[in-house]
Amino acid sequence: MTWNRLKTTRRQALGLLALPLLLLSSCGVYSFNGTNIDPAVKTISIQTFQNTAPNAPAYLSQRFTEDIKDYFQRNTTLKLVPRDGDLQFEGTIVAYDFAPAAIQQAGGLPSAGANRLTIQVQLRFTNTKNNKQDFEQTFQSQRDFASTQDIASINNDLASVREITRNIISDMFNKSVANW
Repeated sequence: MTWNRLKTTRRQALGLLALPLLLLSSCGVYSFNGTNIDPAVKTISIQTFQNTAPNAPAYLSQRFTEDIKDYFQRNTTLKLVPRDGDLQFEGTIVAYDFAPAAIQQAGGLPSAGANRLTIQVQLRFTNTKNNKQDFEQTFQSQRDFASTQDIASINNDLASVREITRNIISDMFNKSVANW
């Protein structure tokens, strides 16, 4: 009697474990990295993001474009194609602003307690399989730096600039394929 009861309990447990796995695998849209990509979408094209921000370093356009390509290739199974992908990204770096972020009094005169670098990127996203998901939006991120750092030293600190652009890329990813 206990042997039959054990076999029944084991069978029920396996059935309960198999049901969610079956449901997730049959869906075909959900993935564990948070994307919500239609199975009909197979390719992605990312055009070079043009730089129209007058203060931005010359390398920013190429670096940003390569970083967004890398991000999508790491986090999706979409094939990167030169143009006419099922998902299409094109945009412009529109702002690269360095300004005082916190004003403080030093010797009776106002001075910057910190400086802030703000980067804005305008994105045009096209989903050729579902035009209801198309959008144009400006994404922005910023980081504060010590007042002793000037814009030249920040431009030469690639890790700091990349931290800001990674935030923008993550937001673009979430808006386009994670539907957040």
